Amino acid sequence: MKIAIQGELGSFSHEAAEAMVRGAKVVPCARSLEVFERVTRGTVGGAVIPIENSLAGSVAEHFDLLLSRDVHIVREFRLRIVHNLIALPGTKLRDVRRVFSHPVALDQCRDLFAKNRKLEPTPFYDTAGSVKHVVGSGLRDAAGIASRRAAQVYGGEILKAGIEDDKKNFTRFFLIQRGKPRAARHATKTSLAFSVKNIPGALFKALSVFALREISLSKIESRPMRGRPWEYVFFVDLLRGDDEAARNALRHLSEVAEPVKVLGIYPESKS
Repeated sequence: MKIAIQGELGSFSHEAAEAMVRGAKVVPCARSLEVFERVTRGTVGGAVIPIENSLAGSVAEHFDLLLSRDVHIVREFRLRIVHNLIALPGTKLRDVRRVFSHPVALDQCRDLFAKNRKLEPTPFYDTAGSVKHVVGSGLRDAAGIASRRAAQVYGGEILKAGIEDDKKNFTRFFLIQRGKPRAARHATKTSLAFSVKNIPGALFKALSVFALREISLSKIESRPMRGRPWEYVFFVDLLRGDDEAARNALRHLSEVAEPVKVLGIYPESKS
């Protein structure tokens, strides 16, 4: 099965794709929009996208694309993120001046830069792509921050391993496919999006449909609605699969909120 990812081979998305889909042929894409377009056109069987990091928070663009595109969530996966400082083989740490990586990765390695003032953090489009750039360009005064797999794929040398500030650093990934959501086998979680009118008590009424049925929410987040200034979409995760209580709650929600879009009904990741 072809699985699209945003970023290069050797990225954390690549690792997640291999863990989620056995034997997947990973198709790297330059932009998130391209990932979603490949899925909706059917040129790939699905895509693996990061949706939330335990330190940096949510990937806002991916929430917006989940809402606007004809795709649904099939599975989720939590990946432990270990950052490494990777350079051209033979490079010494004392020679490194620039460190390339995705801005989120740079932000998660602040201690490295605080302890090594000569290192200049330099934003790059992708973690694995930073290693590909450093090694491919033969840069001996630079390094990238990426996964151990990126060093293996692009022939880099790890100068320092496990450089992330917080060892409890996880990213949550979704496996998405084209079409309307179908409840996965053994589903225990539901992701959805809805909007309410800006009137007193509207959000309370919307959330009460879950409280009345003792359905727990593990996440709620708001995002601006495109084309409707100062109106918001709420993204919610329910700790419930496709059962009678959840179906009744969604029917009740549609009476007090509009629009309502179920993004996926899938098993909760235990990793």
